[in-house]
Amino acid sequence: MTRIVVTGAAGFIGSNIVKGLNARGLTDIIAVDDLTQGEKFCNLADLVIADYVDADIFYTEFAGGAFGPIETIFHEGACSNTLEMNGKYMMQNNFATSVKLYQACQKRGARLIYASSAATYGASTTFCEEPASEHPLNVYGYSKLLLDQRMRHECGTVFERAMAGKTMQVAGLRYFNVYGPREQHKGRMASVAFHQFHQFRTEGKVKLFGEYGGYKSGEQQRDFVFIDDVVAVNLWFFDHPCISGIFNLGTGRAQTFNDLASSVVNSLRSLEALSPLPLDELCAQGLIEYIPFPDALRGKYQCHTEADLSNLRQTGCDQHFADVQTGVNQYIKWLAQSRF
Repeated sequence: MTRIVVTGAAGFIGSNIVKGLNARGLTDIIAVDDLTQGEKFCNLADLVIADYVDADIFYTEFAGGAFGPIETIFHEGACSNTLEMNGKYMMQNNFATSVKLYQACQKRGARLIYASSAATYGASTTFCEEPASEHPLNVYGYSKLLLDQRMRHECGTVFERAMAGKTMQVAGLRYFNVYGPREQHKGRMASVAFHQFHQFRTEGKVKLFGEYGGYKSGEQQRDFVFIDDVVAVNLWFFDHPCISGIFNLGTGRAQTFNDLASSVVNSLRSLEALSPLPLDELCAQGLIEYIPFPDALRGKYQCHTEADLSNLRQTGCDQHFADVQTGVNQYIKWLAQSRF
């Protein structure tokens, strides 16, 4: 039986990857995480794993040969708080630990599929996997970029050697704005869709930023990608062990916050057997409200992100990505039925 490790397994993306592996009948999974935030156990409670190992223990013991033969590691474990300013902690947790894991994987013959981030692009206006596009705005984005750079340059080029079959697969996936089930523990770092759902339930309306950066109210854009599609692409790389490199993982189609808010509100309306309303009517009825753009975010806010999927498509990955309307509708139904 194939033995797989998922780090960050009790987190948002990690737990969904475990769910996706279970759906294939794969259960010999070592879940690695830090459950100091005990409520995250809920993300694993309905899944099947073979073992749980604390993150403080796993990386050193794996490097020392523990846990037997491992086929693949999905490395989702990281500090994903973009507001964390402790650079020493961020670099140790996201960079140094990941390099140690990569080195151990190469030594032990395990494949590594790891989470990178669109935060590597930061202030850029182009989003292709090239150094010229990489301008992180915070230490989180830099920690992810430095790992990608290490993979690009160590011993020549890690990815070129892996593609040539000289080393094990190494694939870094740059996630854009992921939303979907099992993110409830993330607090303020949860997706916009999650917060809009709860805001509408509490206040009866969704609030969006007003005009900023040359964009009209609510017209700022993000590449919002549904978690099921993120899992599907991770599993595509699992199925294609000869493909290595850094790849964007978004829809390739930016949509506005107005699109997102309209989808959230209309999905909630549909649960009450109410018909959907166009944006102007949602605004007229006070179901969507615009607030002044915060001074604290001026000069630090991305008004547009959109993944360039050229490299991903060139691999042969033809995953069809859900648009906001489809993904949000599915997510809102899940949220409405969950206890979170």
